[in-house]
Amino acid sequence: MNSVDAYQGLGLSTSAGSVLKKNSLGQEQFLKLMTAQLTHQDPTKPMQNGEFLSQMAQFGTVSGIQDLQQSFKNFSTSISSDQALQAASLVGRFVSVPSEQGLLAAGGEIKGTVDLPASASNVNLKILDPITGDVVAIKSLGGHSEGSVPFAWDGINSNGVLANPGVYKVQVETGIDGTNTVLQPEIQSRVESVSMDSGKNGLQVNLMGLGAVNFNQIKHIL
Repeated sequence: MNSVDAYQGLGLSTSAGSVLKKNSLGQEQFLKLMTAQLTHQDPTKPMQNGEFLSQMAQFGTVSGIQDLQQSFKNFSTSISSDQALQAASLVGRFVSVPSEQGLLAAGGEIKGTVDLPASASNVNLKILDPITGDVVAIKSLGGHSEGSVPFAWDGINSNGVLANPGVYKVQVETGIDGTNTVLQPEIQSRVESVSMDSGKNGLQVNLMGLGAVNFNQIKHIL
């Protein structure tokens, strides 16, 4: 019996120039082929144990990698679904995210925190026009030790007049070791909605006045 007849006898289809039409073998097919190979091997040149074990190991490795890939895919899907549920539960709540802008709502204020890397005798909060860069207000937060420092701006500008509602640039500065340092503020904002981006951005939350940010940028849920 030739090799083609042997494969056909196992229920495996063949074609000219190719033993199998399929590009991959399942575990059952592999074992059938292995059995056929052992049955129809040349008696004068039997398959060596090492060769047999090598083929089994190769198949086991490929099968294991495929199973692992599927497991990771399932795990990734589970994580994405879990994140989507968590994000959806945030709608209407306030979160803290790194941002250089904050929304001053009518009758409201811009609130946030800044992480101070070292003790400072004075920390200044600056509110600027996001388009022109003009300083709208400056507020001294006083001296603080290393750690998180809260801040808030009630909308009163340098002239003592209530500023118009809108988005403003928030800048926190302090002197550390004799050097003026600009720190990254974390702004509190309300979550309006959640969206799934099929591209590289993935899961995003849409913040009032600040637009969309990646879900993993959220530092605190308030």
